[in-house]
Amino acid sequence: MVLTSSDYSSIRCSESGPMTITPSPQLPDVLIVEPKVFGDARGFFFESFNARVFQERTGLAPQFVQDNHSRSSRGVLRGLHYQIRQPQGKLVRVVRGRVFDVAVDLRRSSPSFGHWAGWDLSEENQRQIWIPPGFGHGFVVLSESADFLYKTTDYYAPEHERCLLWNDASVGVQWPTEGLALTLSDKDRRGLPLAHCECFD
Repeated sequence: MVLTSSDYSSIRCSESGPMTITPSPQLPDVLIVEPKVFGDARGFFFESFNARVFQERTGLAPQFVQDNHSRSSRGVLRGLHYQIRQPQGKLVRVVRGRVFDVAVDLRRSSPSFGHWAGWDLSEENQRQIWIPPGFGHGFVVLSESADFLYKTTDYYAPEHERCLLWNDASVGVQWPTEGLALTLSDKDRRGLPLAHCECFD
């Protein structure tokens, strides 16, 4: 199921408990999740996900069915990916290195259709992003390498996978690529501009 903006209208920033959950200013249906990290000389501990807290704060109860882990070198750009059927909600984070992470609203009924937002995700800030179904997603690696983890609400279905062109001028993502030698897969180089993409209702 692809959620609409009205499904997120009751979400408010909350700073109590094990994490802060804040709607993104640019795309309010995308949530910024910042866990409280407890550290000392031995290391650190934090809750990377708590289903009960997430539902209490947001009214959402994503059922994650798949966990993915990718490792990419500096300058690798992946995206902008989505599944037109079996759409995936994603909770994404970086456990090693640093990336610039991007979401694009692909729901035609949304007031933010075609808009994008981006965030620095790193092992230092421990920030996570909840990207609902109905959004394209991608990232570019800014460190020498990065380990990127994400939980999904549906299974990978290659027959339904689509790709929005990463540098489509009509979307205008401002990738921080200065000084980077970009590496993209052939599939991502052949991504379609928004005007030609299959989108969600």
